[in-house]
Amino acid sequence: MLTTALLFLIILGILVFVHEAGHFVAARKMGMKVEEFGFGFPPRIWGKTGKDGVVYSINWIPLGGFCKIKGEDGENRTELDSFGSKKPWRRALVLVAGVAMNFLLCAVLLSFGYLIGLPQAVDQESLDQGIVKEYKVQIVSVLDDKPAKAAGVEVGDVLLLVDGKQIQGVKNLVQYTSERIGQTVKFQFERDKNVIEKDIEIASIGDSKGGIGVGLIETGVVSYPVHLAVWNGFKLTGVLTGEFIYAFYNIIKNLLVGKPLGVQVSGPVGIAVLTGQVARLGFVYILQFAALLSLNLAIINLLPFPALDGGRLLFVLIEKIRRKPVSQKIEALIHTIGFSLLLILIIIITFQDILRYSGALSNFWQNLI
Repeated sequence: MLTTALLFLIILGILVFVHEAGHFVAARKMGMKVEEFGFGFPPRIWGKTGKDGVVYSINWIPLGGFCKIKGEDGENRTELDSFGSKKPWRRALVLVAGVAMNFLLCAVLLSFGYLIGLPQAVDQESLDQGIVKEYKVQIVSVLDDKPAKAAGVEVGDVLLLVDGKQIQGVKNLVQYTSERIGQTVKFQFERDKNVIEKDIEIASIGDSKGGIGVGLIETGVVSYPVHLAVWNGFKLTGVLTGEFIYAFYNIIKNLLVGKPLGVQVSGPVGIAVLTGQVARLGFVYILQFAALLSLNLAIINLLPFPALDGGRLLFVLIEKIRRKPVSQKIEALIHTIGFSLLLILIIIITFQDILRYSGALSNFWQNLI
């Protein structure tokens, strides 16, 4: 469990470092002074001022990091090296840079994953372009009132053999069973590392097809050459971004109308527990998990909520439309309220995580003591 906690902090540290590094580089390029670049949150353990005048620090609370830019809260607007003195488009670029780096990190991690091999659903394209290992046909659904249900076939079972033969591909399997409607076929499945054999009669499913009434998916660990790995990594990042945005839209909509969220929301405690579960699956799953967390961090930061990058970006947009900045006091108050609400939300979610994962946490403390 100590390894899990360390792995969680390493992953979180990398995600936050990349995010803040985006702000850091963009601010320097836009002519803004960076006062401090810190890993973790104060109080400070160690700090050193570089030749560039930036204080580089390591802090005691290892749950994030920060890039302190001069005038980022609206002060020092008259000084040329402050955040507030720059044109709106320059400030917008600095605010978006952290999010952009998290999107890029997600794409890079997924690209590397595709290079060494990622578990995924196998289609004809992946068979033609990539190298497929650990290929298997898995049950994803079992229809009621069909032979498979009566025989005790379950979702998650892996199909090994049909009449003692290994049949490659769902298409070939459908052809095989369609030629044997009314006959009994011996199926061999793997469930929880145990081999199970079932004699099942092939039924007519419709359209002259024969089957046992299950939904199947072909999966495997697929690797690609470098150029295709990069292409697929960036393409999957785009697809996942759309799905994440839609999911967040539904969550926010349900919150506004008072409906159940429909999903379980996890905070730092829940993510730490999930990190341990993913770590047991292997390196490539950790890679996927880190990529998804990076993408999640990017999208959350883009939300137009006070204290987040998206909230600050909204004030820059308002200033551009009004042709004058919002009062510094009003903006600071709104960000303070927003940050307070975020802290309350984190506390609530953390409390729910503690209740949900109480067993795992209990084992952690017992092993620690």
